Order: sequence, then C-alpha cells, then structure tokens
Amino acid sequence: MLNEEQEKFVFTINHDSDVPKYQQLVNGITNAIAENILQKGDLLPSVNSICKTNQLSRDTVFKAYSILKDQNIIDSVPNKGYYVSGETRKVLLVLDTFKAYKEVLYHSFVNNLADNVITDVQFHHYNIDVFKTIINNSVGKYYKYVVMNFDHKEVSPTLSVIANEKLLLIDWNIHTEKQNNYVFQDFGKAFYNALENAVDLFKKYKNIQFVYPDYTNHPKETLEFFKKFCTDFNFDYEVITDPKKFNIEKGIAYISVSDRILGHFLEQCKERDLEPGRDVGFLSYNETPMKKFIYKGISVVSTDFKELGTKAAAFITHDEVVQSYVSTNLILRESL
Repeated sequence: MLNEEQEKFVFTINHDSDVPKYQQLVNGITNAIAENILQKGDLLPSVNSICKTNQLSRDTVFKAYSILKDQNIIDSVPNKGYYVSGETRKVLLVLDTFKAYKEVLYHSFVNNLADNVITDVQFHHYNIDVFKTIINNSVGKYYKYVVMNFDHKEVSPTLSVIANEKLLLIDWNIHTEKQNNYVFQDFGKAFYNALENAVDLFKKYKNIQFVYPDYTNHPKETLEFFKKFCTDFNFDYEVITDPKKFNIEKGIAYISVSDRILGHFLEQCKERDLEPGRDVGFLSYNETPMKKFIYKGISVVSTDFKELGTKAAAFITHDEVVQSYVSTNLILRESL
C-alpha cells in the first residue's frame, strides 16, 4: 500500500533554483493536494526515500514536513509515516492598499470560502517592484491567485508565470488579456450613469468641482466621464488636482475620490458654518461602513465590494471561467 501511495507524488528538486529546497518540497506537496494528485489519507514518501531520490539532507526534508504539519496539511503515525491529513488549500489575495472598503471586500471573500481554504493577503501599494516580489515569491505555493490590477506595463508580463485557470484579476480592467479570468468594476460608463441619477440634486448648485488629487491612483477614465457628464447636462465644472487648493465655497457641489478630502470638507463646513446638502454638496467615491453615519450621511457612488468579494470566492470554489462586472450604484444621503 505504501508504494502505491508514494507513486501518486513524484518530487523533483531543482538544485539551481533560488527557492530553498525545503520550500520546494512544501510547494510540491501543497500543489499536489491542490491538483487532487494527493488526497486526504494518502501516504507521502518517507524521509529516507525523498533524501535518496533527490540528494537532500534529512534535516531539509524534516523541515518541510514540519512546516506542513504546523499548517495541519499533513500528519504522521509512528511506524507508518506521513500522510495527508486534510484537504487544505491556500489562496493568495493581492490588494493595492488597505482601506475600509477593501475590508468589506476581504471579509466577503473569506466568508464565502470553504473552511479548508486559507487566505494569505498581501499589498502591492502600486509599486511594481513590490508587486513583482509578491508574485515571483508566491509561484507554485498557492491553489489559486486573486490579484487587484493596477496601471503599469509590467503587471501583465509578471502575472504570465501563473496559469490562467489559477488567476483571477479584480477591480480594474487595465493591461488584461482576453483569456484572463476577471471580476471588474466599471470606472467609466457606470460612474456616468450614477451621476445621471443625481442630475436634479446637482442642479441646486452653481457648479461641480471634481477633487482628483495628484496623489490618487484612481482610474482616469472616471475623470473623463465626469467631464462628459457635465458637458452633456450643461453643468459648469472644475477639476482640482492640487489638494492645497481645495477651498470650499457656498453653492458648489464637490465630488472626490479621496477620503482625505472628505475630512477636509467636513472641517471647512464646520469652520464656515456651511450645511452639507444645503449650502454645499458632497459626493464621495467608494462606500465604507461609516459613511452612512458621518455627519447626517455622506452620499456615495460605489461599486458593490461585497458582491466583488463573493464572486472572487466563487472563482476559488468552482473550476469555471469567470468574466464579469459588478454593479456600481449611487447611494443618496444628506450630503448632496
């Protein structure tokens, strides 16, 4: 029986790889479990067998098996050896930065996964070197990968080392390939449609100012559709890119992609005794759990991050092609 089980898993060491040998063994076993080559109850090759066939030290093999035992992936029985104790699968979730609405996405994602799925989360902070390091160090270690895209020409080549059926791109349709799996939000037309639903409210104000600070990584297509909206509906408008020039005035409606600007807006309202929704207007991008409680409620245009997390989790659970967009909605509160 032992030999029959051992034949299921054939491990080959790459002595020229920069990946430590013990990690190669860990990766090989977790991949075999992810691909159903190894299943719960299957025996693993003995320490002596791995050492002999791959010219490894016993310490190296013991280290790999100890890591897998600590992760509850394998276990051992005296005089019988090591075996697969669970069907644990690890997935990697790569986000841009940690913000309140990303927390909604994260919790929706993990809460819709099976109990045997472990999620590792890392952040690239729109830094291509950090992104490359995350991806290159993770290859072969995970069952599937969920990656938040960003605007850099090296993103797609970096991701090409991951098999397409294991990769899901989320949030932004930028530098993608037609065969990619994805769950995106629409930063353009859907944003325009949301503004269109607020036309009557915007008419209360003499013009609209879009605060698009130069430090933001928000897609520029949102800005272009804002300009189109104002042109189509004959609104006077202005785009503010320097946050130091953000100085609120009575009779103006503001749109912002930055919550920092929202904070400055509320501070200035208090200082100048201006009432949001009456004297000045504010529309914020991206819903967070607190925006319905801030002041008398902050109006937002936002994709459904809970839906995004749920659909991303479905990609982990089902071996199906996923190519979809999540809805973007206008949520009206007192600030507009």
